[in-house]
Amino acid sequence: MTVEAGEDFGPWLARQLKLADMTQTELALAVDVTRAAVSAWITGRATPRPEAIERIARALNTDLATVHTRTTDTQAGLPVGWYHRPGHADGGRELGNAAAFAFDADVSVLARETCQNSLDERLTANGQPVRVRYTLHELTGEDLARFREVIQWDDLYPHYEAVREQKQKVGRVVDAGLRDMYERDRLVLLRVDDYNAAGLTGDDYDDGRFAAVVRRQLDSHKSGSTAGGSYGLGKATLWATSRLGLVLINSTLSEPHEGRTERRLVGRLDLPWRRVNGEACAGPAWLGRPDPDSPGAGVARSWWADEETVESLHLTRESAEPGTSFLIVGAHDVASLAEETAVPDGDEGEDDDSIQRMHHRLVRALGKNFWAAMTGGGDRLPLLEASVRTLRNGVVVVPEERVDPTVAQPSRTRALKAFLDGTTVERLTETGQVAAVEVPLSLPVQGGGRTSFGEHRAVLLVTHAEDADGKPNRVVTMRGNRMTVRDTAVPGLPLVVNPFQAVLLAGTAAGPQAPFAAEAEEFLRAAEPPEHNKWGQTEELTLTYSTSAYRRINGLTRETNAAIKTLVARPKKGTKQGGGRLAPKLTIGSGKRRRLSAVSMPVLEELDAQVLEGGAWQVIGEIRIPPGGHEWRLVPVAKFDVRSGPRPTIEWAEVAGVNNCQVVDGVLRFSDGARSAAFRGVTDPTTHAVRASLSGLVVELRTGAGELS
Repeated sequence: MTVEAGEDFGPWLARQLKLADMTQTELALAVDVTRAAVSAWITGRATPRPEAIERIARALNTDLATVHTRTTDTQAGLPVGWYHRPGHADGGRELGNAAAFAFDADVSVLARETCQNSLDERLTANGQPVRVRYTLHELTGEDLARFREVIQWDDLYPHYEAVREQKQKVGRVVDAGLRDMYERDRLVLLRVDDYNAAGLTGDDYDDGRFAAVVRRQLDSHKSGSTAGGSYGLGKATLWATSRLGLVLINSTLSEPHEGRTERRLVGRLDLPWRRVNGEACAGPAWLGRPDPDSPGAGVARSWWADEETVESLHLTRESAEPGTSFLIVGAHDVASLAEETAVPDGDEGEDDDSIQRMHHRLVRALGKNFWAAMTGGGDRLPLLEASVRTLRNGVVVVPEERVDPTVAQPSRTRALKAFLDGTTVERLTETGQVAAVEVPLSLPVQGGGRTSFGEHRAVLLVTHAEDADGKPNRVVTMRGNRMTVRDTAVPGLPLVVNPFQAVLLAGTAAGPQAPFAAEAEEFLRAAEPPEHNKWGQTEELTLTYSTSAYRRINGLTRETNAAIKTLVARPKKGTKQGGGRLAPKLTIGSGKRRRLSAVSMPVLEELDAQVLEGGAWQVIGEIRIPPGGHEWRLVPVAKFDVRSGPRPTIEWAEVAGVNNCQVVDGVLRFSDGARSAAFRGVTDPTTHAVRASLSGLVVELRTGAGELS
């Protein structure tokens, strides 16, 4: 009988005997063969006959299919359970995982760290993006009760009770998690799935991805200079996001382990030192099958689970594509109110840790940090696809929402796509264009000294900003994995510039033709702190290069800002586009309560205008503000310039603040203490009495209706 099997018969049988605590001699007696025959099966020198396979199945208390396919272990012998690491013999105590305290329990931080790890583990041979899905799932009532039974909650609860009595931070967090579960009868699960990723390959204990994530702390195990992580801290956000310190894992491997790839399961619990039933526990615990190779089978290892077990643990994956699913049990979010996103209609009144609010924070964080990795162009596919969905007891609450970079960051996405498509320009002359220029980064030699290894040419992209981008006039920086490293305002800009967004691509992100791209990638990776939110002086940079190596990054920043100013600077004089004339004028009505002196008036010092493709005037005005200018409420009014008679008024299609002012209901309001401000206005062509190219324009500033100055 020939059946396609997952693992060779010999290694599989040897492991089943260990799991069942059965010797070769005992199996030989049960199957009615010689011990030599069993030895031959295990070493691969022979295979059992069909009738012997039936007796082997009975001896191992399993079915024929399990023996024939050998894609899972038998259920005989040692059962899956929790193993708690014993307290240290010298009495030492760890009252929490220090790595977890490096991050806030914030779903936006979780999204940044987990998505970065998935990008680092992307399988590149097929050229496809890594797909990451976040699933929020709230369990209540019977669904919650069934899940607690599956994870053997009765065995865990005494440990939580011991921890919640401790006067440490972890104890307070656990106490909040238990109260949330029992008082509100709910438990929030947050699952992170990635596909087209390496999976947790390798042995349970030896060097490899599995041991680095499940067994160890501060083990990054990243390969390649483009990897985002380098400290081994990012995985701690998984446990930090759980109020119960509990994460369950299901991995599909990109390369076989023990002859198999699917449904490799394990759980890890991170708690501080505790004493339960008179026994001291050092901290971590693992859910798994007792390892028959350890003394007394006292250590739990991963196991190959059946589909029913995986489903009961809410860890079923959508396909056999390689990757890993992390299930955070008791997920919570402590994001500050200042960072909250707008909640759609119908969600008002939700608690800060509601699954709807967490859903929207995840979407926002993914778009903010990974819009570039989600952007493709030319012959290059995106590196990443990400989505978020929300369930309650298996019922959809918020449908799956795929993060769209053109919605999250429209201008920056346009800039990167133009670079990938090869459609950038040298100067910005029209709205929608993307200008590209190279910026030098002088790379130092490793080991110290002032000698330069070579000059890398990073790529700077600049384009006009859109309102959906958020704050304008900023530059974001990134390297090979295209995760946003830094997002900062550009200092020292001219008073009036067209709103823009800039992107700096360094390292391998600058493209295959960029000189010394790999060396720049390694240098900048060493310059990132554990948060991966800037480039600057770090201990890794100092040890690898020199104490002054960070100055090379300062030089890159200066060159970048200078290049941006050159690209966005507008000429002070020159013929206006379309041949239109511009006649600046300031008209300010007198207040009813006091007369205005020339000293107290805002002055419209400069106007710049151009006729856009659709026939509209675009005007940028610079205003000098006297002390107390924040009290002024001024309305810009556009009119056609005529030789005689009243000037026809033109309606604005858009009025927006550029610097030190904002527009509220068409009224300019100046920032407190500002001595100058700028606004931008675009006229509505449908209200033009004459074509803009054949006319002149007058702009007046008037006090807002009903306002007293």
